[in-house]
Amino acid sequence: MSELPSGADKRRAVREMFDTIAPRYDLVNRIMTLRLDVAWRRRTVRELGLPAGSLVADLACGTGDLCRELARQGHSPVGFDFSMGMLRAAPDDPTDGRGLVNADVLELPVRDGAFDGATCGFALRNLTAVAPLLAELARALRPGGRVGLLEVDQPANPILRRGHGLYFGRVVPLIGAVLSDRDAYRYLPESVAYLPSWDDLQAALRSSGFADARRHRLSAGIAQLVSATRR
Repeated sequence: MSELPSGADKRRAVREMFDTIAPRYDLVNRIMTLRLDVAWRRRTVRELGLPAGSLVADLACGTGDLCRELARQGHSPVGFDFSMGMLRAAPDDPTDGRGLVNADVLELPVRDGAFDGATCGFALRNLTAVAPLLAELARALRPGGRVGLLEVDQPANPILRRGHGLYFGRVVPLIGAVLSDRDAYRYLPESVAYLPSWDDLQAALRSSGFADARRHRLSAGIAQLVSATRR
């Protein structure tokens, strides 16, 4: 994608892209992150700090990777994604019958305060806007509920940042071209431009009703985890 889409065009393009890459999405993730994504998801669930048996929504759940990690750590997950291709590519049902639900994460089909926690992995940059997601999270979580937002990042160290930029911008699209879809994995590094700064994200979390926002830099800064508590 040479030009980053916005609004309704972005929503349509993102859904079509994920429907296309769904069959080999998990395989490409493991290869391009050298399986670091597995550890990042494990850390995301731990940082929620919720008791076993908590009901946790995973937004933009894809094939259910975070749902499976939530279940492994003793929680009760429900996944939501608007890409039917991704949901159909889920290798098993990680929700113990609660479901992987085809739904727009900006309009969750749940009552207010339904969940004890929520996760969202590598999806903020794929939304038409971040603020509506935070507002919907605040609505769907009970007071005291916890959220974990996992995303890509850039290392602070200039040498590491340059190396990561070369890998992310050149090697990842090549891996995607061989194993899946060249355009989709060219979009991936370009889509970082959609991410808000940490200062802007902190402010958006506060205005949406979240407190105690913390940013955890993962794997020398190539990924980030943002955790917060519903006031």
